Amino acid sequence: MNFFKKAPTVKEQQRQNDRELRKAGRDLERDKAALEREEKKLEMEIKKMAKEGNNEGCKILAKQLVQMRKQKTRIYAANSKIASVQVHNKTMGANIAIAGAMGTTAKTMGTMNKVMNPHQIAKDMEAFKQANAKMDMTDEMISDTLDDIMTESGDEEETEGIVSQVLDEIGIEISGKMADAPSVSRNKVGASTTDADKELMAQLAKLRS
Repeated sequence: MNFFKKAPTVKEQQRQNDRELRKAGRDLERDKAALEREEKKLEMEIKKMAKEGNNEGCKILAKQLVQMRKQKTRIYAANSKIASVQVHNKTMGANIAIAGAMGTTAKTMGTMNKVMNPHQIAKDMEAFKQANAKMDMTDEMISDTLDDIMTESGDEEETEGIVSQVLDEIGIEISGKMADAPSVSRNKVGASTTDADKELMAQLAKLRS
């Protein structure tokens, strides 16, 4: 005998109950079919004895027929009871499943409530805000310091040289574009320029600023 046999779960027990109820229903159906066959035989025997004038035999068989029909009625009632228990078994299983799901949901919600501590979250967000502001200030201070160092070290002239070189390279491209653009009379003061000229002049102004 196995003393360490694991107890069935609710779902497993429900399935076992359903199998047993179905088996009981099938057994009753077989008994009912057998009684119906016997009932037909008795009816034929009663008719035969009635034709032969055997009234005593007819009474005896009639009593047996009454008992047989009562047994069929009991089988019908038992089948109805089994069907009702099957429905109850399935309903109970569904309710247990719902209760289990609700229990799991409640446990999950409890865990999330512990993790999602609103006071701690607000504290962490404030700390992040302060740290981010401090980092921005530090980055700005470092950038300003580097700019001062670069200016004091005389690198400004080198930077201007690089900018001038870039402007010269862009100037070649600008010159090429202006060669294709419609010419504007230089003798007319206040004369309007074309859109292409305005765009090229704006780009050059941005580069020199």
